Amino acid sequence: MSERLDLRVPDGLAGERVDRVLATLAGRSRAEVRVVLEAGGVRLDGVTVTRGATPVAPGQRLEVDLPARDDGTVVAEPAVAVTVVLEDADFVVVDKAPELVVHPGAGQREGTLVAGLLARYPEIAALAPLGEPGRPGIVHRLDKGTSGLLVVARSATGLASLRAQMAGREVSRTYTAFVQGHLREDRGVVDAPIGRSARQPTAMAVRGDGRPARTRYRVRERLDAPYAVSELEVELETGRTHQIRVHLASIGHPVVNDARYGHRRDERLAEGRVALHASALAFTHPRTGESVRVARELPDDLAALRDADRG
Repeated sequence: MSERLDLRVPDGLAGERVDRVLATLAGRSRAEVRVVLEAGGVRLDGVTVTRGATPVAPGQRLEVDLPARDDGTVVAEPAVAVTVVLEDADFVVVDKAPELVVHPGAGQREGTLVAGLLARYPEIAALAPLGEPGRPGIVHRLDKGTSGLLVVARSATGLASLRAQMAGREVSRTYTAFVQGHLREDRGVVDAPIGRSARQPTAMAVRGDGRPARTRYRVRERLDAPYAVSELEVELETGRTHQIRVHLASIGHPVVNDARYGHRRDERLAEGRVALHASALAFTHPRTGESVRVARELPDDLAALRDADRG
């Protein structure tokens, strides 16, 4: 059996390689897409393409025959607490706790956000064949140590729309980050490609052959107690793995308590808790076309970092 997809290239993916576009829109790995390409299973505006590096243009039609796969069924777990901020027939916005893993992976199969969502919204299970195994409804993610807002699809319409908005960079994501040291400039942009670290396979790094990545930041406040810290408002223009953490570390201001990309352990935070919070999220409603914006206050542990300097 196979899965046949008929897709249109969104504006935000103009000029990208066809293998990356397919991996993004179809929710498959680049390795899976490469096999299908080489077998002649991909057509671009009706013409078979076999080179992954083939560039695409907005509006082009992509037809692909993907092999059937294990849907990575996740068992619903009512015991997993999920904080719902906004509920809709096509999506749900949640406030993820920092200790919660979004979906099953090599390091954790149970106790995930997906398992908790399935217990509350069993209809999400029907989306499993449309995405990556073990990730029904998931269109973006937050690292385990990061807290904050995450939108998850509840319907096929919601999944298709949100996935396209993510690929087209039409979803606004704003974060609050506490970083080591005082930044000299009040505003800035880190524009540096990100790829897999050559020295540490599980980490990412700024590297010339990486994928384009842009992060904007604004200093909200410079704090001094018990050591120099800056509170930043951060906006993602792209969504690479560990992007904010890698970019801020690359300019000499790693996120507080980030053991992977920083060096300072802050005893005020739980081990593994990164001082990063997804504080605002904006996107277009999949069915009505209206603008949806959700904001969330800082959780108590991060608010304590800021308030400690204020006495």
